[in-house]
Amino acid sequence: MELKRTNHKIIAGALLMALAVALGAMGAHALEKTLTVKNLATFKTGVQYQMLHAFGLIFLGILDRVFNDRFKIETALFTLGIILFSFNCYIYALTSIKIFALLIPVGGVTFIFGWLSLGLRFFKISHKNSSLP
Repeated sequence: MELKRTNHKIIAGALLMALAVALGAMGAHALEKTLTVKNLATFKTGVQYQMLHAFGLIFLGILDRVFNDRFKIETALFTLGIILFSFNCYIYALTSIKIFALLIPVGGVTFIFGWLSLGLRFFKISHKNSSLP
């Protein structure tokens, strides 16, 4: 009997996607009347990036199955990026405390490194496969 490993990336991505949808609905309905236009835009940006990178985690989970590779670095960078970028967008939008605004770009850079790492990994894979006879 073959034991299938649990793909935590897909589970985490799905849960973070559900949270993004819930937060997006909260922003669209409950916060629209209480936040400034700027803070609401910051909140919505957090939701968009969380949704995109939660989908990225699901994508990494699928790639894990296809290539039998854990994609640990990319998974860590996307997850850390969601925490540093999206969650700080939410906190800053709700509180206007500047320290949270200062952490948002760090999360953005983390996302960039995650995507660059994924691109580099596939660049290496394609070059390794092109040298086959």
